Amino acid sequence: MKIAVVHDWIVDIAGSERVLREILRIFPDADVFTMFYRRSSLDKLGIPHYKVNASYLQRIPGIQNFYRKLLPLFPHAIESLDVTGYDLVISSSHSVAKNILTSAEQLHISYVHTPMRYAWDMFHEYMKQVNPLLRHWASRELHKIRIWDATGAIRVDHFVSNSRYVARRIEKVYRRKATVIYPPVDVEKFPLEKQKEDYYIAVSRLVPYKKMDIIVQAFTRMPSKRLIVAGGGPQLGEIRRIAKGHSNIEVLGYVPDEELVRLIQKARALIFAAKEDFGIVPVEAQAAGTPVIAYGRGGAMESVEKNRTGIFFYYQTPEAIIQAVEEFEKLTFDPEYISRHARRFSAERFRSQFEQLVREKFAEFSKSTPL
Repeated sequence: MKIAVVHDWIVDIAGSERVLREILRIFPDADVFTMFYRRSSLDKLGIPHYKVNASYLQRIPGIQNFYRKLLPLFPHAIESLDVTGYDLVISSSHSVAKNILTSAEQLHISYVHTPMRYAWDMFHEYMKQVNPLLRHWASRELHKIRIWDATGAIRVDHFVSNSRYVARRIEKVYRRKATVIYPPVDVEKFPLEKQKEDYYIAVSRLVPYKKMDIIVQAFTRMPSKRLIVAGGGPQLGEIRRIAKGHSNIEVLGYVPDEELVRLIQKARALIFAAKEDFGIVPVEAQAAGTPVIAYGRGGAMESVEKNRTGIFFYYQTPEAIIQAVEEFEKLTFDPEYISRHARRFSAERFRSQFEQLVREKFAEFSKSTPL
């Protein structure tokens, strides 16, 4: 069985790239197809360069630094990748990888991290960030991409989603059912720590949809409670301005992995305010026995067990976070139970479930496809 694994692009190491790495651990002989990549990221993922087939976009100097501006080229670029000659095509898609061209003699299974946010449910939020002079053009381009993206869903034989939340979005956008297999989390990296210290932690890339600003705003109004903010990104300066003059808030910026693990292990709780498709950080915190105070929408609803491994707030406002912290401090949590709960999301569990699904679907496909 010849296998091709298709991923949108390999530039940074985030949740989707960790899924890609585990898929390639299941199928180490597979060839990799992507629109473009950064060589250092391939090295970090352990992907041999000779196994990677890139589109013509890879030949654009420095594309890894401005690729988001080339979105209108993505449909043509992904369709230019030739996967003929492979029996099984597995796409790992948060943008256009699922739209790879396949034939009736090939089985295509797509692990969808999310339908394209900027084209679908986050379209209006995305448009607010576009230069007003370019909004009309950008709106027309995204309209065309939505039509192409919805049509491309027909090419997928079986959808897999990383959460029930994303499965609902797949059904809404593409009118297709999806099997839910939660993504792999490196829970072993976050050993259980029973002894907690008296501070809260917020960990994220500092971009608007993560809502780190409202977490910091909440703690400016709770001077007796300590908050540590870890993570870099475009909003770092803004977050530091909000925290300025409040001695209970420490904004660290980027934190090396070893130190980040220790901070999460020792925290009283993790504050998580984003609406994520799944959300890796809350699971990492729980692996360390650290409870989570999370926004009650999206994937966190599936990884956090209410009143056992954390609690929820239901509005993305400082007031809701303040109320949630007050509620949290009235409850008692068992770090050992929290850590056991997080093991449900291990990489080993992902590999077992995904391999079983792929082999079952390929066996069914082989029986129904005439030679």
